[in-house]
Amino acid sequence: MTMPASILIIEDEPAIADTLIYTLKSEGYLPQHCTLGRAGLEALRGGGHALAILDVGLPDMSGFDVCREARTFTDIPIIFLTARADEIDRIVGLELGADDYVTKPFSPREVVARVRTRLRRAAPVAATSAPVSDSVFEIDAESGRIRFHGSLLDLTRYEYLLLKTLLERPGRIYSREELMDRVWSDALETSDRTVDTHIKTLRSKLKVIHEEKDRIVTHRGMGYSIDAGKT
Repeated sequence: MTMPASILIIEDEPAIADTLIYTLKSEGYLPQHCTLGRAGLEALRGGGHALAILDVGLPDMSGFDVCREARTFTDIPIIFLTARADEIDRIVGLELGADDYVTKPFSPREVVARVRTRLRRAAPVAATSAPVSDSVFEIDAESGRIRFHGSLLDLTRYEYLLLKTLLERPGRIYSREELMDRVWSDALETSDRTVDTHIKTLRSKLKVIHEEKDRIVTHRGMGYSIDAGKT
């Protein structure tokens, strides 16, 4: 028998937390609730959670800081809740490693739908570690990791999905719209600037390992491709 997924809610507003707890329970999940960022981090360090719902505006520390620290020890999906709908907040959240972003007020059913989608996407797939044909990259789809010149890349979930998409067909030019559809298909509050931001971060992480060549190629007015060859 499969155990229900445990969902950690880090939210200081009782009305919002109670609504999410009720809705998640009704959908078969096991919610746990913390009102402070530090308590939430302690709960995450304890392990056992499948996903976290994190409020940006907490009394003791910013939800962004909670996410940043959480990403040093866990890669479970994180969904931000926020009253701020500015695009810059969305981009900052995604850069820090959040997987989705919901603006208040919201429908509890929408949040649960996003939880379900995130858990489905985070589920391991049956695959083995294998190099991309004649490539300096190696994709381990089972663990959701990619090696570059033999070194393991420290990637957020979206960075992994973006790089994996480019590596599916090295040399092929993907437009920003295609990458948004493939990588951020269920993240409704995003823009094509998100693609550029993640490409920039990926380039930096690749150059830390091997500076000799820029593997991600920009095609002005068209999109991006990747050079995965050994030369």
